[in-house]
Amino acid sequence: MTMIERGRRFGQWVRGLLQRTPWQERQCVHCHSHETWKHGHYRRRPWTLDGRQDVVVQRYRCRRCGRSFTPDLALVARRCRYGREVRRCAIDLWQHGGSSVRRTAAWVRSVIGRQERWCLWRPWATPPARAAGCRLGASTVHSWLDTAGRRAEQATRRGLAAVPSSGQLGADGLWAKLGGKTKAVVLLLSDRVTGVAYPPVVVATEDDPAAWGRLFLCAARAGLRVSRVQGLVSDGSRGLAQFLEGRLVWVHHQRCVFHLWRNLASPLAAATTTAVGALRGAAATAVRRATRREMGALVHAVLDAADDVAAVAALKTLATHRLGAALARALRNEVDQVLVYQGAVTAGLGRVGPEWLWRDFRLRLSRGRNHRSTARLERAATLWTVYHNFEPAQWRRERKRTYRRPGRSPLALAGVPPGNVSYLDVLAI
Repeated sequence: MTMIERGRRFGQWVRGLLQRTPWQERQCVHCHSHETWKHGHYRRRPWTLDGRQDVVVQRYRCRRCGRSFTPDLALVARRCRYGREVRRCAIDLWQHGGSSVRRTAAWVRSVIGRQERWCLWRPWATPPARAAGCRLGASTVHSWLDTAGRRAEQATRRGLAAVPSSGQLGADGLWAKLGGKTKAVVLLLSDRVTGVAYPPVVVATEDDPAAWGRLFLCAARAGLRVSRVQGLVSDGSRGLAQFLEGRLVWVHHQRCVFHLWRNLASPLAAATTTAVGALRGAAATAVRRATRREMGALVHAVLDAADDVAAVAALKTLATHRLGAALARALRNEVDQVLVYQGAVTAGLGRVGPEWLWRDFRLRLSRGRNHRSTARLERAATLWTVYHNFEPAQWRRERKRTYRRPGRSPLALAGVPPGNVSYLDVLAI
């Protein structure tokens, strides 16, 4: 079952609870018989976005099987103190708002209890008594997120089977600090054309080819056809390169030019220092700027070449320059993987890795400190990928940023628009 089908079924089930007739409500949940009668009731007081509600729950007893039962409620799940809307609001605030778990709990607690920060917004309001106020804590929100992560892991199994893939992927990793001062890295695989993110994995190091094999295995379980992958852009991890050479030999590997420029920072600084020499003041600044422009133009000629012949010629020119020997040595082994994106079978691959995915990912992860273990970190990362695939880009254009496909989600770009199904429906919350 795909994620969209799962979310659509959950939405229909919740709406069916609100629209059911008394005849449907009293149907036995065990044997599906209608030979039932009322068998007492009890009261529940769940917290909702409108405050605490007093709900009367009717119990029934079945004449056929002799068992008692309570019909499901759309407002609140079984054995839950908070309504569905509160849980959905807290999870969405953590995801979409990029807030921490503690601040998410404080914000939701203020809204549903009309307390704390609510009194800052409305100074004329009377705060409730301490005993009657809401006590939602960060640990409760954290448990909701972990439960949502477990459901996200279940939803992603064959959940992207119906989503077409362009065959052009991007891979990257994000380091995180866990409990006990241990470090782990979150490995992510995404479609470079549509932006669809596949389930991530958390491993100890990215230099192990087996770690990348596990990442591709999880993507295959989610629905990716690995045999149809044509191109892959990454930062040049040794473990990924070894995995591609040993297992996916037909995949064209493109080096991320962003990481290449970052690796050239040290030899470029050394070249400018050599050019400056004993100069000081304004003369040193002028020489430094001129040297950076000159060497930058030579490096651009290699990285932005029209074809392999032009790239090799530009590399020779850089090597013969009096300050370009170190830069040429750093680029000599990368020339073959710099222009892969220009091939006919790698159209749409691009030459920058999915580094931008970590921008929003870091805000709510806090680099793993809130999760304490690799299992929880992986569940949180999987939850984020489900949110990312369903969340459309904003329509509004910013002064320094323009969205390429405003108002469309990665699933919509892939040709499978979710419609009115949200990622919270996929998680059955």
